[in-house]
Amino acid sequence: MSLTIVLAIVATALALPVLGWSILSPRFYRDPAAHRNLSRGLLPSPATVETDRGHPFADLARRFTPGSFIARLDRLLVRAGRPPAWPMKKVLSTKFLLAVAAACLGILYAAGSAGAGRYLLAAAAITLCYFVPDLLLYSQGTERQAAIAKGLADTLDQMTIAVEAGLGFEAAMSRAAYNGKGPLAEELVRTLQDMQVGRSRREAYTDLAARTSVTDLRRFVRSIIQADMYGISISGVLRTQAAEMRLKRRQRAEEKAMQIPVKVLFPLMFCILPVLFIVMLGPAAIGVINTFVK
Repeated sequence: MSLTIVLAIVATALALPVLGWSILSPRFYRDPAAHRNLSRGLLPSPATVETDRGHPFADLARRFTPGSFIARLDRLLVRAGRPPAWPMKKVLSTKFLLAVAAACLGILYAAGSAGAGRYLLAAAAITLCYFVPDLLLYSQGTERQAAIAKGLADTLDQMTIAVEAGLGFEAAMSRAAYNGKGPLAEELVRTLQDMQVGRSRREAYTDLAARTSVTDLRRFVRSIIQADMYGISISGVLRTQAAEMRLKRRQRAEEKAMQIPVKVLFPLMFCILPVLFIVMLGPAAIGVINTFVK
């Protein structure tokens, strides 16, 4: 058995456990309260979180990762709600190990036959494996931001009803946050926790807008900050914002409904219509062919 085949077997044997570890590894948090706080974006105390276990390559990966990449990863984690199963150290370790495994396989593949195409393919595979965690976090963050935008109108309606019933704005936010479900409720809980630990309202609201990429939520936060600065009635602001969010949600639904015919056109032309023509015209074509053959 040649040395190249042996190295390929060893690299594959090393890559498969790394991939399985990155996907199926257990969570490193034991305290349920730490789970809930971290999922809302509030980092618990180091005594309750075991972030140093299971990540032997995190420090090495951090040395080879530029600071701008780490900052971008942190923004992706914030958008995704800081999943408990994917702390920063695990993400860095997974990126590093996947890139190393892909590099080993790519070198073996390129060494089999010298050619620029093989080297380009190996480089593309290494780049793809390195950015797989980023793509997964981006996808999860996009879904989370869409869920926030979808639930914003209903949450504002609840807060409007609570404020008009006599509650203060923070009490109405607390009621909507702790009675609600989903990422928007988690973000509101995080905002309330920020104010409870001593941050000002403006800072807590600004951080709420910075943690999300939802334009409607940012506009609502700016309206609340301006109302707090100039003494405008909160109930009126909430009522106006709730009506505007309901209107925008309806417009987005109508826009998606109008996009359906365009999205269905190509599958209809290339997948459904050919099969339909074969079923309908096939027997007739066979009959014509048999007639001319006879």
